Amino acid sequence: MTRNEIFEKVREVLVEALGVDDDEVSADASLAADLGAESIDFLDIVFQLEQAFGFKIEQGELFPENVTQDPDFVQDGMVTEKGLTMLRERLPHIDFAALEADPQITRVAQVFTVDALVNFCERKLAA
Repeated sequence: MTRNEIFEKVREVLVEALGVDDDEVSADASLAADLGAESIDFLDIVFQLEQAFGFKIEQGELFPENVTQDPDFVQDGMVTEKGLTMLRERLPHIDFAALEADPQITRVAQVFTVDALVNFCERKLAA
């Protein structure tokens, strides 16, 4: 599949899972801030991506788990360097540049973009 074909499938999944219009689903759109995804929606997105692409997504593989509860990863409302390192290692499909520049924990959700989903699917399909 080409990157554009992957993007189109991801777009279809997000339109279905989040009830948004397809023109709202741009590469740089944040799943939460721009498309209104809530925690329960992420489960649906994972399920629908598995169905659309025919691969299995392990728990924590696409979205991190328990990062905010670990004091090694978050202190005083900021993601620590150890937290950023862990995120980069576990989630290579995400561009953390904006979070590195401003590591406020409230910004973590903003790095989960449509482009990050496309990167993830591209990597899974290539594996």
